[in-house]
Amino acid sequence: MTKNALLHAGLFLCLSAFLTAHCASIDRRAVVAQFNPRRNASAQTPMQVGNGNFVFSTDVTGLQTFLPFNTLSSWGWHNSSLPITSGQTSVSDFTGLQWWTHGRLVTYDQPNPAEAEISQWLIANPHRINLARIGLDFGGKTVKEGDLENTNQSLDLHSGILHSTFALNGTQVSIQTTVDPNSDTVAVQINSSLLGTGDLGVFFDYPYASGQSKFEAPFVGIWNATANHTTTLKTQSQQALIQHDLDATTYFTNIQWEGTASMKGPQRSTHRYLLSPKQSGQLSFTASFTPSPNNTVTTAQDIFQASERWWSSYWTRGAFISLPLNHHPKAKELQRRTILSQYLTTINEAGRDPPQESGLTNNGWYGKFHLEMVIWHSLHFGLWGKGDLLERHDSIYRRFLPTSYQRAREMGYEGARWGKMSDPTGRSAPGEINSLLIWQQPHPFYFAEAEYQRSPNNRTLLKWDEVLTASADFMASYAFHNQSLNVLQLGPPIYPVSENTNPSSTVNPTFELAYWRWGLDIAAKWKQRLNETVPRAWTSIANNLPPMPVVDDRYVLYSGVSDMWNNPNLTSDHPSMAMIYGFISPPPDFNLTVMNNTMHKIYAAWNWTESFGWDFPMVAMTAARLGDYDRAVDFLVHPNFQFDDVGMPIGGSRVPTPYFPGSTSLLMAVAMMAGGWKDDAGLKFPPEWKVRAEGFEPMFF
Repeated sequence: MTKNALLHAGLFLCLSAFLTAHCASIDRRAVVAQFNPRRNASAQTPMQVGNGNFVFSTDVTGLQTFLPFNTLSSWGWHNSSLPITSGQTSVSDFTGLQWWTHGRLVTYDQPNPAEAEISQWLIANPHRINLARIGLDFGGKTVKEGDLENTNQSLDLHSGILHSTFALNGTQVSIQTTVDPNSDTVAVQINSSLLGTGDLGVFFDYPYASGQSKFEAPFVGIWNATANHTTTLKTQSQQALIQHDLDATTYFTNIQWEGTASMKGPQRSTHRYLLSPKQSGQLSFTASFTPSPNNTVTTAQDIFQASERWWSSYWTRGAFISLPLNHHPKAKELQRRTILSQYLTTINEAGRDPPQESGLTNNGWYGKFHLEMVIWHSLHFGLWGKGDLLERHDSIYRRFLPTSYQRAREMGYEGARWGKMSDPTGRSAPGEINSLLIWQQPHPFYFAEAEYQRSPNNRTLLKWDEVLTASADFMASYAFHNQSLNVLQLGPPIYPVSENTNPSSTVNPTFELAYWRWGLDIAAKWKQRLNETVPRAWTSIANNLPPMPVVDDRYVLYSGVSDMWNNPNLTSDHPSMAMIYGFISPPPDFNLTVMNNTMHKIYAAWNWTESFGWDFPMVAMTAARLGDYDRAVDFLVHPNFQFDDVGMPIGGSRVPTPYFPGSTSLLMAVAMMAGGWKDDAGLKFPPEWKVRAEGFEPMFF
């Protein structure tokens, strides 16, 4: 450990790798409870309960009474009808566009103007659907939120249970809401003397989905197209099954209740059903959403207990950090963001597939996920000692091997080329950026190496071997040897991380060069661990990639870029040069002085007003690794990097709220600052901060 690291480790360090046995454990429950979200009115963002694969978003009533917030799942997708224009009626009719690529024509999955309809269909389909809206019915009377009195709502993070209370005409109503940790089931308990009088019931309503909008936020679905879809109701004692058919998509809602009640509907010209209790006092019910009929009997109380057990265990296990809340305002805000981000990313992002940018809150990019963003969304689970949540969807690479092999083969490359804007089948949506971006290609090496550090065994090696081999084969074949210049090239055509350059003239972006080398080095190390021969192509490419481009003793965006620091188009998005030191282990040609020069220029010249999301934590990671801990904290609580009262990361003018890569990258940065790095372990916070950390390990690079 370095002298600097020892100094900071002395500040109440309980880092598991070093001094756990000599420190009293953190009272985690007390820290978490300080940040339980509270509201007295609905807002533009919902309160949420969920389990990673299913989220129920609520207004101030704990349901979706006044605002049609969404009920989203991992499996709930819909395809619109295919176009009927001749020559564009089938997915196979799509041909993409050809670009000259190093002396040969290569077909890229990009919208073809001659195939505009099928191109757009592939972009918009499938799209994620809002499964249902569940809210309070006031006996057919029109009641507005402003008619309620004494509204109060709080989310108990330690149990995952949402508590909502209000009074209507002087009568108290209290509602508890949660989601089953193991199924797509919401559980609700309502207590009020209004129950059984006809003045309080529960409605279930179903929207249509069309895929007309790239962004559907804050609400998903079309509520005035009732003729385009059907619902049917079957009832029996204390149970109802609603089947919803949207074109070729069908799913079911199994509603079970306790006590005497009736389910009827739909109301005229709607898909709204009404659950009417016949007795006063209490109504408990569950609503389980499934792609096929499911009659499993589960009570609301069972689910409340399961939620309490799961979330209590969640906060107890893995890593945890306690910041000096009473002495530093920035520390309190950073602690708030850290706690709420853990909850929100777990319920929105720990599913069977990688999450979309807004998780299971609303729809962006039609609800599809982006493979270049998987690293930001998911790696933090492992860094916080919850690798099991990451492993829920790290199988995506094995699942997507067939489509990725095919993509590379059709483009004339070896191995597997990973897509970008993807659906759960592995099909990547057409798009110029989608087809020309490459920095997602080395991501599997990051996930694999991180898992190997947690579990250095043969099972891990075999689990990732084919994925890494296929990734490295593509990366080696993608690099082009320009014989006239006697240099290896990544691109053109290529889009770098920032997605804001001319792809036809962009070549050898700084971060992509470093990441390519880093990934191929891990690929070689993987084969050595398996006692297998390292393919010569991998080492040849890794050892002969050109140096990262430097101009005026600073790293620049890509080789040959002209006057980038004075071009506002190039200093307004993702300063990826910072990533070569804070995000990965830099290549052999790395120069620390040049890195420091680059970072100071980024601090001064970047347009932070236009930056968003993971830009700020990414820069914080590098600042921390350079020893500038105060600046790292400043970027994690930057004025342009905002989180709302319940912890939702603000999207701003460029993307809707929430933009969860902001939350997940913040958790990555905090984990790095809590554990340090392989050769510089320990806390990386301002020296005067008394920080306690448990369970963090140094980063493996």
